[in-house]
Amino acid sequence: MKTLKIPEATIIRLSVYSRHLTDVDRKGIITTSSGDIAEGVGVSPAQVRKDLAYFGEFGTRGVGYNVKDLRQHILRILGLSVDWSVSLVGAGHLGLALSTYKGFRERGFIITSIFDSDPSKVGTTVGDVVVLPIEQLVEVAKQNRTQIGILAVPAAVAQEIADQLIKAGVQAILNFAPVVLNVPPEIELRNVDLAVNLEVLTFNVGAQRF
Repeated sequence: MKTLKIPEATIIRLSVYSRHLTDVDRKGIITTSSGDIAEGVGVSPAQVRKDLAYFGEFGTRGVGYNVKDLRQHILRILGLSVDWSVSLVGAGHLGLALSTYKGFRERGFIITSIFDSDPSKVGTTVGDVVVLPIEQLVEVAKQNRTQIGILAVPAAVAQEIADQLIKAGVQAILNFAPVVLNVPPEIELRNVDLAVNLEVLTFNVGAQRF
């Protein structure tokens, strides 16, 4: 793999390419081309070739790409050739929706523990995972060698929970709480603010007014 700084947009597109290739593979298609991929995901063939070129040479000129091989290459680039242990904190409506999303497990993100502070939720089962009290977070996450934490908690407690996840040894946090978290530079942090994304949509829809 080249040591160039890879644009985040390229990584996002790689994820889209991998999903497309999964669908193509399920249809029994053996080979594909940058044009086929581009048409399937809505970008240009040149963009597909540029994105892949960051990571080496794939395919054969005049023949194209072997679908299975290219999919495996991309999954390895994305770190999805292994399973990831995930802790979900927050078993409310959003947390329950996230915990039952089949796409996580299909992509190798295994929710190994779920935590909540509500006594009425502790002890209930979501899928095959028992909801545990928040007080057990650090201990259990360490035992499970949890690598990723998902926060689906109120903003007021998000920083405290993030600190506990970091103490437990997580390497990355996906934060759905509408608050800015302070984490060490070695922790990968991704914020998903649903309201902000909706506001971007409403701005773009109404931009013609200005």
